[in-house]
Amino acid sequence: MTSHERWNALLAILARDGKVEVEAVAAELGVSAATIRRDLDHLSRQQMLTRTRGGAVVNAISYDLPLQYKAARHAPEKHRIAAAAAALVPPGSIVGLNGGTTTTEVARSLASRADPGPPSGEPGLTVVTNALNIANELVVRRHVKLVVTGGVALPASYELIGSLADGVLQGITLDYAILGVDALDPERGAFAHHEGEAGINRLMAAQARHVIVVTDSSKLGTRAFARICSCDAIDTLVTDRDATPEIVKAFTRAGVDVIEA
Repeated sequence: MTSHERWNALLAILARDGKVEVEAVAAELGVSAATIRRDLDHLSRQQMLTRTRGGAVVNAISYDLPLQYKAARHAPEKHRIAAAAAALVPPGSIVGLNGGTTTTEVARSLASRADPGPPSGEPGLTVVTNALNIANELVVRRHVKLVVTGGVALPASYELIGSLADGVLQGITLDYAILGVDALDPERGAFAHHEGEAGINRLMAAQARHVIVVTDSSKLGTRAFARICSCDAIDTLVTDRDATPEIVKAFTRAGVDVIEA
């Protein structure tokens, strides 16, 4: 295993568990504890994590790990959630997608469909996104019309935020807004860690006829720093089958249609 492979593996484990311990991760990766210590010191200098006695934790000064390392969390659930959400979108729709690992999977599910589009020859799907990684994947899909907002890029999520992004979204309407969130509470609604992301997500939801939130069950019943919208603004929640009956009932009482994938 090369140093780059080890660094990626360490960050994936950190994304999965929130912390790493030298001895345990050395055994998991099949390398020496001294090698892991050097790797953690290197990643700490890159501000990718915070060193602790005997290991490391998620960097306390950042909102989140970069998107590529978050993908390791709940990967099978995200695939099922994405497929279920994509199935809700009929051919020819205009869909807004924000950034995140789950919405990236939704984009892949949508793009993999062989939608011929309506008889008029219009695209099989129009996707509006502020996520650079999603745009990068969809730009080569000929049956997808891609619209990318402007804005200032956030390195951790690849999302564009700010007044330039606002200006594009204010001039369009969406059939569906499919939003990934950092937290979702039945009483207070949807949240993001970053206030700029929350603002863009709020505007995207406001421009849509139907709002779908996609998130794994670990984020249900939690709150984060910046509020996106209340549950009144959310039509459908697509989550995984590990959601407790109590939390599902709470969202149903709040008027949200819940799909467990």
